[in-house]
Parts: sequence; C-alpha cells; structure tokens
Amino acid sequence: MGHSPTAQSSNPVVLQAHEVCKTVMMSAQPLHILKSASLQVQQAESLAIVGASGSGKSTLLGLLAGLDVPTSGSIQLLQHKLEKLTEDQRAQVRAQHVGFVFQSFQLLPNLTALENVMLPLEIVSSHDVKERAVAMLKSVGLGERMQHYPRQLSGGEQQRVALARAFVCEPDVLFADEPTGNLDTDTGERIIELLFQLNHNRKTTLILVTHDRTLAARCDRTLLMSAGELAAAS
Repeated sequence: MGHSPTAQSSNPVVLQAHEVCKTVMMSAQPLHILKSASLQVQQAESLAIVGASGSGKSTLLGLLAGLDVPTSGSIQLLQHKLEKLTEDQRAQVRAQHVGFVFQSFQLLPNLTALENVMLPLEIVSSHDVKERAVAMLKSVGLGERMQHYPRQLSGGEQQRVALARAFVCEPDVLFADEPTGNLDTDTGERIIELLFQLNHNRKTTLILVTHDRTLAARCDRTLLMSAGELAAAS
C-alpha cells in the first residue's frame, strides 16, 4: 500500500510510535538497539517488519506491545500512552487489547490444548469461556485434538493452538514474532493462510516480525529494520 512508515487510508490509527529509542548498557558502553523509530498502524491493517537478526525488530515489537518501555520516545496503543503506564497497567492493556503469537509457541506444557486457549479468557474473567475456546479450536481445525497436551501435538498443531489462544479474546492488535520460524515450508504456509484468514474475518490489526519475504509480501505494508532504524521497503 503506502511507501512511508505512515499508513495511508481512512481507518482509525490503533498504534502510533514516535521517535522511539531503546538503549541498553553493555560492559559500561551504551548499545543503541533502536534509533528514533516512528510508525503508524491503522485498524485492520497488516504490517510486516523485516530485517536481519539483531537489527532490533523483535525489540521494537516488544515495545509496541508494551512488554517493555522505550528509553525515549512515545508509543500510543489505542488511547493508551504505554511509556506513562506502570507494568501492571500495561499488562491490563495487553489483556484487554492484544494477542501474541511467538516462534516458540509458548504453550503451557501441563495444560491441554483446550486449557491453553481458555487461559486468556479466564484472565479477563470472561463469560462462556469453555464454549468460546472450543469454537476457536474448531475454527483452526483442531476439534479432535482439544484434550491433547502440547507434547502430543506436531509443531504445526501447536502453532494452531497458539493462534487460537491469540485470537480467542478477539484482540484489537495481534503481534506475531517469526510465527512460521520453527515450521517446515508446507506447515508454515498453512499457518500463514490461517493467520490472514483470522485477521480478515475479525478485522484484527496484524503486526508481524519475520525473515520470510513471502509472508511479508502478504501484508499491506512492509517496513525494513536495519541497525535499529526503520525505513519503508522499496
């Protein structure tokens, strides 16, 4: 779509980062992981952030999601200025508005597929918890695998459980960090189809970090991260 870090349509902006920097101290020397990153993302948009390992893209994703706070700059997720919130307040914003999918699935090994998907609903003390989790697992094709534990599922099945868990609370924004990184090509392609199908059907804003150019090309826009700086992909 657009060729700049700013989105170009009439949908409301759900996420805005302005001059975001992240610096950490390494052996008493400052390491600048992010340098003045700015972007806007609109409702229902899909945005890919691509770049080499160590370029800062996963750090940026964590900041945008409120998992960490920037050294300087500002991030607004919906109406919340994340850098002004306490850790508990940021956790509350995430519980209400955000879903996550990680390369390593991050499923709890002692819970069944169904219990893993029910967990975020229980955290926000939602109604019809089991019914909604069952429906979500059926929608990702795991209706027969609900009582299985993660170790009894293939990598692709585990990632489908992770997708079901991410979408079950109907988040406003879904963050995905290398969602196909641990999967073979065919399984990865099926997960990509499912990700965009859920994104489209539920009008969820999708922000993903990936090395996979095929996956990035499916998104509305791609931003390139290089040595801590963001630029529009040419």
